[in-house]
Amino acid sequence: MKAARWAGLATGMIFAAAGRSFAAPPGPGLTITLGGLPRPERLPLTLQLLALLTLLSLGPALVIMVTSFTRILIVLSFTRSALGTQQIPPNIVLVGLSLFLTVFTMAPVWRAANQRALQPYLAHEIGYREAALRALAPVRGFMLQQADEKDLALFLKLGKLPRPKTPDDLPLHVLIPAFMLGELKRAFVMGLMIFIPFVVIDMAVATVLMSMGMMMMPPVVISLPCKLLLFVLVDGWTLVTQSVVSSFH
Repeated sequence: MKAARWAGLATGMIFAAAGRSFAAPPGPGLTITLGGLPRPERLPLTLQLLALLTLLSLGPALVIMVTSFTRILIVLSFTRSALGTQQIPPNIVLVGLSLFLTVFTMAPVWRAANQRALQPYLAHEIGYREAALRALAPVRGFMLQQADEKDLALFLKLGKLPRPKTPDDLPLHVLIPAFMLGELKRAFVMGLMIFIPFVVIDMAVATVLMSMGMMMMPPVVISLPCKLLLFVLVDGWTLVTQSVVSSFH
């Protein structure tokens, strides 16, 4: 029963997102309706499995597109590059930390979706279509809060779409790329701020070595321990984590 409800809710969210994003003008065509299936638990087993497989295949893309994962991972990658430690920490560590920080930052959004959509749906108080729309609302609110007006206006202009009267009228195929573009810009700005002190250290070390006539010694031999020492003394990972998480509030 729970699997059927989850499958129905997943199907509803997919159809609801597609309906809000790509509303086509009326015209001749083929319409398929599921008459006599008011509840998702009555859906054929084939459709339930199809919905679950679709949700699993789209899961990683959705995590990247509509959550804080992109900004967090890019900032952490910039931090590693600024330190100059190559593959330390490894990629799997950065991705794992980014996933857990994403769960932490998105917890209020998912909690709201659970209270407004999933719990009433499991209690048979609302249908799966209504539950899907309610579950999308907190995610849309999060993306609207982080998206820039310039990016939204850009994609509205590129899509030749009219200016929406309310934020709820923004289609998802405009909101999602605008949100992702804003995430990339903020991540690169934060990465630049992280790079500056380490570049100063590299320049200072290179200048000192040249003044001492040590032309053959690579500056990285001296600058890398200095950067690591500075990063450890200021508790760098805590500062970077605090900055990137606070940037979402």
